[in-house]
Amino acid sequence: MSPNHSKRRINILRRFNSVINAGEMLVVLGPLGSGYSTFLKSLSSETNSIYINDSIYFNYQGVPPHEMHKHHKGEAIYTAEVDVHFPMLTVRDTLTFTSRARCPQNLPAGIKYNQYSNHLRDVVMAMYSISYTVNTPVRDNYIRGVSGGERKRVTIAEATLSNAPFQCWDNSTRGLDSANAIEFCKTLRLQSELFGQTCAVSIYQAPQTAYDLFDKALVIYEGRQIFFGRADEAKDYFINLGFECPDRQTTPDFLTSMTAPTERVIRPGWENKAPRTPDEFAARWKGSREYQLVQNEIETYKSQYPLNGSSADAFREKKKSAQANGQRLKSPFTLSYMQQVQLCLWRGWKRLKGSPGVTIFSLIANTCTALIASSLFYNMQPTTNSFFQRGAILFLAVLSNAFASALEILTQYSQRPIVEKHARYAFYHASAEALSSILVDMPYKISNSILFNVTLYFMSNLNRDAGPFFFYLLVSFLMVLAMSGVFRSIASLSRTLSQAMVPASLLILALVIFSGFVIPVDYMLEVKGYQNVGPSNQAYSTVGSVPSQDFVNSDVYVNSQYKYFHAHKWRNVGIIISFIIFFHIVYIVATEYVSAKKSKGEVLVFRRGNMPIEAKGKADTEAASSGPITAVDKLNNKEIVNIQGTTSVFHWNNVCYDIKIKGEPRRILDHVDSWVKPGTLTALIGVSGAGKTTLLDCLADRISVGIITGKMLINSKIHDKSF
Repeated sequence: MSPNHSKRRINILRRFNSVINAGEMLVVLGPLGSGYSTFLKSLSSETNSIYINDSIYFNYQGVPPHEMHKHHKGEAIYTAEVDVHFPMLTVRDTLTFTSRARCPQNLPAGIKYNQYSNHLRDVVMAMYSISYTVNTPVRDNYIRGVSGGERKRVTIAEATLSNAPFQCWDNSTRGLDSANAIEFCKTLRLQSELFGQTCAVSIYQAPQTAYDLFDKALVIYEGRQIFFGRADEAKDYFINLGFECPDRQTTPDFLTSMTAPTERVIRPGWENKAPRTPDEFAARWKGSREYQLVQNEIETYKSQYPLNGSSADAFREKKKSAQANGQRLKSPFTLSYMQQVQLCLWRGWKRLKGSPGVTIFSLIANTCTALIASSLFYNMQPTTNSFFQRGAILFLAVLSNAFASALEILTQYSQRPIVEKHARYAFYHASAEALSSILVDMPYKISNSILFNVTLYFMSNLNRDAGPFFFYLLVSFLMVLAMSGVFRSIASLSRTLSQAMVPASLLILALVIFSGFVIPVDYMLEVKGYQNVGPSNQAYSTVGSVPSQDFVNSDVYVNSQYKYFHAHKWRNVGIIISFIIFFHIVYIVATEYVSAKKSKGEVLVFRRGNMPIEAKGKADTEAASSGPITAVDKLNNKEIVNIQGTTSVFHWNNVCYDIKIKGEPRRILDHVDSWVKPGTLTALIGVSGAGKTTLLDCLADRISVGIITGKMLINSKIHDKSF
């Protein structure tokens, strides 16, 4: 297995052989960069930019790999170690959405859909001890909400509610304390025993209690499989190879130390027998008795679950019974498309409700912008002297409405990882979320269009007849929708934010220049139809061509100055509507099929003769195996700069931190006292959600929300801003 690159392929995984039965748990051990993430991704079909050899054999209890990856992707999921959620949703709303998205339709009689999903959500929250955070916003790394450990448990609960028979967990215990990491493994153990789910888990620095819960273990050393078998036999296998497990060292640490030449200890008398390089470990593994047992188990599994056999038919029937009425068997989703749109609409409303300040602030800011802009053209007189001013205010109105949706590109990219994760979990089509987002944003667009355009129209004293006003309002709103579709299409068709910003910036510049006001039509390039390519041109032509007074024929001025004709206004409305339909269709389709840029499996390559000393030492396995190595940077005969130390003592007394959540006061820190002095190392210990990060933020004066009380002193003096 290697990155899918046309010029060069780097082998990441080499000749892995393993089998996991239903109800079993596999722990994957190895150092960072050994390939355990790639291994888990390949099992769960997360193979973007990764080339898999055609000779590789996968068998999901009789279901062929191509069918599992395409039609049943929600049945084999990969949970990454990164937590991505909608920050404005509460924990309750986040998990309610998940439970409803994968709720089976074949419920027992008398049990309603929402009742079942809510009960399942509450059970999972209780399993992971996050019931007390039910009303707390999830937030993210920039906005304070639940703690990092609690957010990690929300991610785990979300994957658990997916109810996937095969689950791959990539370092999901990162950010959890030892107790919660053990509880996580116990929960997986309970799922496997009760529901027959299969779990493959990679854990870094796993506790011994957690390791004992697993049935099988897999050890990876630089992309080579050096052991696979029963978890309770892994330690004896490496001891028989000539290695010694030090006293008080846990089994997972001992197994991981096999991949580190500076950490593994060779037993006396085995110095010339024990393997040292990754290839030697792999060769010894393939010649071992345990390897033959694995091969026999694989052959037994193949005979018991032949591809497209009876077990595969039973799996398809079970999945079909859980799907909504009318849903295709080949569809990986449980809900129908309309149910997915309705569920995404519900979540979109919850997102707006969770952060109403952003919407309200945008409405107020745009209204103030209209007041300021229209004040420059306040109460224009109905004379020919105001012709140019009226053209300028209409030009400003068109551009303001056109670019009101420009920031939607940033919004699309902020939520794109979340939407793509949910699509991989088979919660909903990405296009369903795109369609719902269009509908959810409609009330804001209508309100903003009314507030902005009504203020601008009447303060500048444009034609105050009902017909011209409502036509102006209609065209302005259609302009907002058209450009929203354009910017959304650009965001969905590109794979990175930088790719999206380039065409968007050029488009904005082109619309400003070629709308017909900055550069008159007579001065544009003489290409037929060149000046009529943008929706802003159609809108400006329409609005600017309405006559304002009976005794002044403004059509003559508009025709001669801008080459716009009053008879074309309804034609141009139709053109704008066609822009709206076309670009929104492009946006919905592109969201479904164009994913964000994935990792290409970049590998650090040094120029010939320019490898750093540290890298050379790491590559010299023979030298590394002779004893422990301490990384010391050599001084290149440079003067040592003496850094003046500090003797100030920092202490705090009765530090309290209070915030309001949904109008209710909540105390996060309650009279915390302590002190630190130079030359000492202080450990901050506490369970997940205890307030460790909050305390550090308070001491560093990084809190912008809430009330902090207490004393924080340096040498018994209040610190200044330089602190």
